[in-house]
Amino acid sequence: MMEKLVKRAMKKDAESFIRLMEEYKQPMLKVAYGFFSDEQDVADVMQQTVLNAYEHIGDLKKAAYFKTWLIRILINNCNQLYNNRKRILSTADMAEEKYYDSYPEDNAFFSLLSLLHKDDRVIFELYYGEGYTTREISEMIDIKESTVRSRIHRGKEQLREKVQREEWA
Repeated sequence: MMEKLVKRAMKKDAESFIRLMEEYKQPMLKVAYGFFSDEQDVADVMQQTVLNAYEHIGDLKKAAYFKTWLIRILINNCNQLYNNRKRILSTADMAEEKYYDSYPEDNAFFSLLSLLHKDDRVIFELYYGEGYTTREISEMIDIKESTVRSRIHRGKEQLREKVQREEWA
């Protein structure tokens, strides 16, 4: 069913594309919140991702890889916005903005993610939150698969230590 929808969207069927965006909205939001705590930043990267995906859906080679392709576009947009903001804002302003430092308060998973190093947060969201394999994550964020595995291992150790010391509340 989903593959048919993707194939129709690849032929610029707007209704199919809208249905796909509705289907993948929650996974996209989870990843975006892995980068930003500010709702406006999340909305900006979501909007840019939908636009980029619509403009380039014809470039998608296999319909089965749509979700991975979409999440990669989102990650690239998040990185781009984050880097642009980092260049514009001073270090003091960055501390006030709390990029990578807070998540929706009502979600225990996101609260745990806030204990991790910023580079590990997106990997944990993709691996545990979205169920991607280490190979898929390595392709999405352009790092070695062994690095993804070691960051997952290191992150689990960090979380275990912090939870045992009751730093997570």
